[in-house]
Amino acid sequence: MADIITIETTSLGDRSYVISDGTVAAVIDPQRDIDRVLDVAAEHRLRITHVFETHVHNDYVTGGYQLARATGAAYLLHADDEVDFAHETLTDGDVVQVGDDLTLTALHTPGHTPTHLSYVARTGGRDIAVFTGGSMLYGTVGRTDLISRAMAEKLTRRQHRSVRRLADRLADDVTVLPTHGFGSFCASVAADGNGDEVSTIGDERRANMALTTQDEDAFVDRLLSGLDAYPRYYAHMAPRNRLGPEPIDLTPPVVADAAQIRARIHAGEWVVDLRDRTAYARGFVHGTVNVGISDSFSTYVGWLAPWNTPVTLVGDTADEVAAAQRQLVRIGIDRPAAAATGGIEVYGGGGRGSYRLVDFAALVEARRQGATPLVLDVRRDDEWVQGGVRGAVHVPLHRLEREMGQVPDGEIWVHCESGYRASIAASLLARAGRTPVLIDDDYDRAVELDLTSAD
Repeated sequence: MADIITIETTSLGDRSYVISDGTVAAVIDPQRDIDRVLDVAAEHRLRITHVFETHVHNDYVTGGYQLARATGAAYLLHADDEVDFAHETLTDGDVVQVGDDLTLTALHTPGHTPTHLSYVARTGGRDIAVFTGGSMLYGTVGRTDLISRAMAEKLTRRQHRSVRRLADRLADDVTVLPTHGFGSFCASVAADGNGDEVSTIGDERRANMALTTQDEDAFVDRLLSGLDAYPRYYAHMAPRNRLGPEPIDLTPPVVADAAQIRARIHAGEWVVDLRDRTAYARGFVHGTVNVGISDSFSTYVGWLAPWNTPVTLVGDTADEVAAAQRQLVRIGIDRPAAAATGGIEVYGGGGRGSYRLVDFAALVEARRQGATPLVLDVRRDDEWVQGGVRGAVHVPLHRLEREMGQVPDGEIWVHCESGYRASIAASLLARAGRTPVLIDDDYDRAVELDLTSAD
């Protein structure tokens, strides 16, 4: 009998897994903050003997290397993975004994990466689960363009075959346990998953794009046509993981006062305000960027802030800073340059600003009265092609700073799908000396109000 514990990392759309026989355990694809894994092991009185990676990750800094060192566990990767540290190697078909009646069998499932492995867990004489990493996801597959665009078609063909191999080899009742696919940009945008929290091989036979699309060429066309931008920080993750990442330090950052915050802003550093978008709009320090502490926080700081630019965190509470710090360390932003809490009354000093908050109904009313507010849509290209607010200018958030010149002068009403990305965009506009108005509303409301048109 085996027990499987899932450790969610919702901020990155990933899952790690601990599988045990009740005494010893293996860990698959652990995140960098390994204290969460160690806490699970301690709570269940488990001894971690093996740490498996499905692939060299592109979306986060792995915790596998340090977890293996901390526990004395064997660290297992594909034999062809080029890494700069001692580890044990696996190839297709290798079986690893974990406990008396629990094995994990490595299956080579290339596509997400060339050396990608999936692991089939077997106990009691039957296969019970497969850890699929970035291969078979729920309803979809891992994207195939992260290694290089030049390799994308070849890897997409291999991804199709890999997922079909898993379906051919495993019974319908085998549980599917992917690492990516719960909001991760490592998932293929083409299918966008099926929204399920659990799945089996049988479920995937009916719903997975690689299994329902029989023709390989059609699958390739569908997947490649749906791939959109992914976070800029991804470029730095695999090189870091190949080196063997260092331990993390989550002790509180150096405290900065108002003068130091202002100096950091003037130096061109990123000072990130963690408060929610309504609080920020009511009052903020000029030169800060509003990325509210949420599940999307690290994705957008890592995507937008120039790599290696010092990041200072400001907000209301130390808990906000600690949560942000934990998210950032997972993507290789190891230490905030400084932090300040207590709100802008404490760290604000001079040079404060504000901007208006509206909803889509206000846009309807403005147009009814004959006004023509400039509307800026900062959603991704794949969202924009499905339709947008009539007359809007479209500049995706991740391109806004370098394409700021495409945004006309004057007051700018900015929106996205739900308001979160628009709030970041509004703060970037304000930092550039522009006059934003934040449309803090769901895009579905714009559709209901007949503000949109399909492309």
